[in-house]
Amino acid sequence: MSEFPLPYISTDLSDQVAFVTGTTSGLGKRFAKVLASCGAKVAVTGRRVERLRALATEINDAGGVAVPIAVDMTDRVSIREALQTAEQALGTVTILVNNAGIPDAQRAVKMSDTLMDAVFETNLIGPWVLSVEVAKRLIDTGLSGRIVNIASVAAFNTTAQSAATLYSTTKSAVVRMTESHAVEWSRYPINVNCIAPGAFSSEMMDGMLSRIGDISQNFPRKRICQPEQMDSTLLFLVSPASECVTGTVIKIDDGQGSR
Repeated sequence: MSEFPLPYISTDLSDQVAFVTGTTSGLGKRFAKVLASCGAKVAVTGRRVERLRALATEINDAGGVAVPIAVDMTDRVSIREALQTAEQALGTVTILVNNAGIPDAQRAVKMSDTLMDAVFETNLIGPWVLSVEVAKRLIDTGLSGRIVNIASVAAFNTTAQSAATLYSTTKSAVVRMTESHAVEWSRYPINVNCIAPGAFSSEMMDGMLSRIGDISQNFPRKRICQPEQMDSTLLFLVSPASECVTGTVIKIDDGQGSR
């Protein structure tokens, strides 16, 4: 008789502590609310403190548990301090969602050093540092953990019109970071996976649409997807049902032509 229930799937995260970056809007905000609704205690993090407080209040008023923590993903000291604050308030982080990111929105040949540094640090170096810090604690405690990195289909495909060559480069590196961390930490119960979204509604997407127009009309389904349509993928990757899934990248692009 199988030791696994039929079907082997659960969205009960009541024994988990989640740390989600970039929760002040868009995908990150949705991710935090979804994890909290499934019982996880959630550290909601980002730069805009008032928005963090409002989100934490919304989650707590709905019966969840959330703590707002300011973090600057370009500052390694800030990252480590934010993680320590989350641990003191909620316990060891067992779910990490590396969602924070910024676009370049500039041609490579016109990009300033300041913008270049900000994109590299926010999209790649910050998530690397945070992933390593979370993994260290999971290894030390022997707890199982799930790390979900948010990349983009731009990691696999970009266009001359998008002015996103550095964004594409950093997201491609996030994909490889996912694969390599998964291999290094496979001896432990730490799973590292990645979601690569296509065009989903967010502040970043709104900025792109304001610059280059309504790109959705070039897509087969002529729509921009909504953050809610990513719930099931996120929950699969953080649930027990995905315990054998690590180093995987799931594209969610609604057939938008990323292949």
